[in-house]
Amino acid sequence: MWRGQDMCLILLLACMGSGWAKPPKPHIVFIVADDLGMNDVGYNNPDIISPNIDSLARSGIILNQSYLQPLCSPSRAAFITGTYPFKLGLQHIVIDRQQPVCVPLNKTVLPQVLRDNGYATHMVGKWHQGFCKWECTPTFRGFDTFFGYYNGQEDYYQKKVDTGFDFRFNTSVGNAAVGNYSTEQFATRVEEIIFNHNTDTPLYVYLPFQSVHTPLQVPEKYLALYPNITNTKRRALSAMVTAMDDAVGRVVTALKKRHLYENTLIFFTSDNGGSTPNGGNNYPLRGGKATIFEGGTRVPAFLHGSILKNSGSVYNGMIHAVDWFATLLRAVNINYDDPDQDGVNQWEAINTLGVSKRSEFVYNLDYHPLPIEGRSGIRVGDYKLIEGFPGIYQRWYKPDGLDQGPNFPTDILSNPNPNPDPDGLDQGPNFPTDIWSTHDWTHPLPNITQVVHGQLFKYLFHLKNDPNEHKNLYYQLPDVVKQLQDRLYEYKKKYVTPNYPPNDPSADPSNYGGVWTPGWC
Repeated sequence: MWRGQDMCLILLLACMGSGWAKPPKPHIVFIVADDLGMNDVGYNNPDIISPNIDSLARSGIILNQSYLQPLCSPSRAAFITGTYPFKLGLQHIVIDRQQPVCVPLNKTVLPQVLRDNGYATHMVGKWHQGFCKWECTPTFRGFDTFFGYYNGQEDYYQKKVDTGFDFRFNTSVGNAAVGNYSTEQFATRVEEIIFNHNTDTPLYVYLPFQSVHTPLQVPEKYLALYPNITNTKRRALSAMVTAMDDAVGRVVTALKKRHLYENTLIFFTSDNGGSTPNGGNNYPLRGGKATIFEGGTRVPAFLHGSILKNSGSVYNGMIHAVDWFATLLRAVNINYDDPDQDGVNQWEAINTLGVSKRSEFVYNLDYHPLPIEGRSGIRVGDYKLIEGFPGIYQRWYKPDGLDQGPNFPTDILSNPNPNPDPDGLDQGPNFPTDIWSTHDWTHPLPNITQVVHGQLFKYLFHLKNDPNEHKNLYYQLPDVVKQLQDRLYEYKKKYVTPNYPPNDPSADPSNYGGVWTPGWC
């Protein structure tokens, strides 16, 4: 006669044999918008039409203090390595097309870890992590497939930047992509990946859109949705957001049709703040892309998925780009430890709306002599310290172009230009034209301290009381300044000089049949 415990044992073994005892790992869709500002999404600004993004955000967890680097190559390096760019030599501006630079090959990157743990890994979109040798490119850095472009920007339809064509399917030149709008094309490719995916395997899709980076190109049907925006740049960028939103909606629909959506974690973020001279907007935050003010480094971001415990919430804990490596791995129950990483696992904190595991982060450490980028910044608790040159666009810019802040100090810059952009967006002052037009480029540029008459820019803000950085406390709180300087000093011990070599003429597309091609370093 069968005993009850025997029957239970048989049922347990049967369940284990059929795989019921170990639920499948969640799928991950990691979406990056390019140059999307805090005020460029509908859930922050009702003038923007982005119903799909808004729905995902509002039914997920909105990350209200999500920080990253002020420019895209450094932010993307932080995402995939979990390491501050100033420790990789990638903190200075972005990787240029002809620079023999890429994310260090001795660094393990996120897609490699996911693939090693059974994930099918696909990348669709913008790389911008260097391509001077094949080993630097996506299919050599953990991705099973790659559909996109290597550089930082290009024509949305013709896939060209400067004189070279830049589009690949894996390692092959993707000529078939010509003539199609990249945002729509990327959605089509992700649909193909989803519909052809073996559902027994966990899926990782990295989808760094070209949108909404310049050039400002968008199908007319999206422009028609914004008849009341008179600023041509702002209108085009808003339309580009809506086109991207449609693409996001298509991806979600495909996940639902394949019954993958219920077990998918979606992470959406920008790569830096909105580009204020190109229609982007971060209001009421100060500054924008390329500055270490909040408008350049605090961006729209959210998580969405059924594995979240507190959907429909806003999380106000501090998060940095370097955290996503460890956080996403923990979310899908992968154990990985790299003592050289700077990121911390924030999964439990976010998922329970608990206290952030991060109490400080470095905005940047960059002492390259090129003057517009020489600066350092750190946040410890609610205090933020900036020393050096924080960036050109230092004001508070409303979407309608009304300047809400003081002009850049006229006694600092030798040739200020406070006039607003003809289209209505205030461009801020021009960097001194005497430096750019007369400098002997065969010699290094002067240090930023020389450029600004021997004066460093010095700011201290209390972000809890002053999130939009209006009140400089630097000279009022010297003890706090000293505390933050001491913390910066500790980080400086691991500072790596920026790897920012001159352009290499051997990279010119004319050497490769008019195509931007690896193999020249």
